[in-house]
Amino acid sequence: MSSTADRRTDVLRAIVSDYIASHEPVGSKALVDRHSLGVSSATIRNDMAVLEAEGFIVQPHTSSGRVPTEKGYRHFVDSIEEITPLSRAERRAIQAFLEGAVDLDDVLRRAARLLSQLTRQVAVVQYPVLGRSTVRHLEVVSLSPTRLLLVLITDTGRVDQRTVELAAPLTDELLAELRTLLSEAVADKRLPDASEALTSTGDRARPEIRDAVERCVTVLVGTLVEHPDDRIVLGGTANLTRSAADFDGSLRSVLEALEEQVVILRLLTAAHSVGRGGPGGVSVQIGAETQAAEIRGASVVSSQYGAEGQTFGGMGVLGPTRMDYPGTIASVAAVAHYVGELITGR
Repeated sequence: MSSTADRRTDVLRAIVSDYIASHEPVGSKALVDRHSLGVSSATIRNDMAVLEAEGFIVQPHTSSGRVPTEKGYRHFVDSIEEITPLSRAERRAIQAFLEGAVDLDDVLRRAARLLSQLTRQVAVVQYPVLGRSTVRHLEVVSLSPTRLLLVLITDTGRVDQRTVELAAPLTDELLAELRTLLSEAVADKRLPDASEALTSTGDRARPEIRDAVERCVTVLVGTLVEHPDDRIVLGGTANLTRSAADFDGSLRSVLEALEEQVVILRLLTAAHSVGRGGPGGVSVQIGAETQAAEIRGASVVSSQYGAEGQTFGGMGVLGPTRMDYPGTIASVAAVAHYVGELITGR
């Protein structure tokens, strides 16, 4: 890249940074006063004219300064070579806050709250995708002579409890046999495989427990094929009201998309397959790149969380295109990292 192109990238970066901070169009004089660009106001004005002609910035009103376009924000994000990580104190605070959670639901709620506070945007956290989860343990507990409690625990920390009504009581010996049969069928299997393995369990059961096994299998298969990964946790929705003007009258449709969740889930799922992004495995979708008319004027910064070599789900933030991209990328990356570590260690 030539020195002229480098300088114009620096000018664009300065315009984006100043506009994000002030929400006011940025002029050449302000750039000279605030940034050490090493050239005159006249050179800056020429650079701004070229950037405008190339579609990176626009002049909203005659005689006003310039503001970035979506193309300008994309060039800005693409030019980020390295994100400054959060401080050690900030990372310790995140880790301590998340480790105070009592279960998976609490972990995800805390993660959403953290992200919204760190970025001052709307945080979105997806529940673990069940197709990638593995059964860690299945427990069968007798609640009464004819009622059992099935407790299914996955490696993502999800705990499901279901009750089963029996046609007749089981002795302790038969209950132990039932427990062993079911546990062996699902142990260490991914949920779709566990569901398939259970369907033939009744055929292998002795006549004395076959009816009880089939009742348990029916309940367990129903649990395994449900899709709580189609759920998300939101945090900081009220933050959007601070940026209502940025959405140019479309804030209502953004709020409706958040409430319905389908659009947001699609964005979290698709973000990392299209490869738009930024440093540290964080995906950045800016404005029209989301391909979602419901959230026009918005950007989505997201990442995936999980164990090494295994993804459980996605998380990120949604806000106006005028957002602090470097800070947001760093926050999303940090929270996703600690959530993955915490769930893996459960």
